[in-house]
Amino acid sequence: MADRSWGIDLGGTKIEAVVIDRGMRTLARRRIETLAVKGYAHILLRIRELLAMVSDETGFPLPDRIGIGTPGRYDEYSRAMKNSNTVSLNGRDLKTDLEQTLGMGVIMENDANCFALAESLMGAGSLLMQDPSKTAFGIILGTGVGAGIVSHGGVRRGAHGIAGEWGHNELVPGGEPCYCGRKGCVETVISGPALERYYTSLCGRKKPLREIASSAPSDSAAHATIERLIAYFGKALATVINVLDPDICILGGGVGNIDQLYSPEARNEIEKNMFNSELRIPLLRPTLGDSAGVYGAALLS
Repeated sequence: MADRSWGIDLGGTKIEAVVIDRGMRTLARRRIETLAVKGYAHILLRIRELLAMVSDETGFPLPDRIGIGTPGRYDEYSRAMKNSNTVSLNGRDLKTDLEQTLGMGVIMENDANCFALAESLMGAGSLLMQDPSKTAFGIILGTGVGAGIVSHGGVRRGAHGIAGEWGHNELVPGGEPCYCGRKGCVETVISGPALERYYTSLCGRKKPLREIASSAPSDSAAHATIERLIAYFGKALATVINVLDPDICILGGGVGNIDQLYSPEARNEIEKNMFNSELRIPLLRPTLGDSAGVYGAALLS
């Protein structure tokens, strides 16, 4: 790590920048609106504008390289963005275009990898991950389902750049269609929108997930929805544990805030599906809030 490391979290509604020092202390942070409706070229210029703001406000010179967390995934082979909910990014060579626009090197990772890296090294897992041989599985359960794997102080990308993409493993054979072209993916079962659809299918009413969770003790449809979440979360995560056997799991995203996921019942569901019948690792809540992504981006550089 250089004396100062810069990171950008590129979101659909906001772009956040951070500068941290060698001790991972925050030296500067700033956010601006993405204004993604103005198109791809405008997003590139907004990132450049934000970096200039931070440099002007702090007196820090712009770096030679920067880490950037993105929605969706940059495919190194095809040199194109894929599966981004900021749709103007899809199919674009965002890395090359940013390097040309910013005049610096760019290291890119998806937002789940950045979340996992930041929470492992700076957040919830920082004490447990001081041993570099340990592995963390950092999960985002929200509008989508994704994850990142952190080991030896860095993100594990894999040969195809898809390490941690558990959200598109089949969980319910022949289940609900997924945008990826398959059916019954983890994301179609335990993402926030999937759980809200399931609740509506049971009772005909619509509720945001946080209200479904809070009303589970008195609302039978809500209770059934949370029971479904716990059962399928246990099955899906046990599959990962059987293969990866991480030392810690960190749960982020809106679904990850549901208290029942940290209950003995949830641990029991994981254990029911594990090769080893005893779950010996912690399930941790994140501590960095919605800035985990930008800190993870800074740690890339």
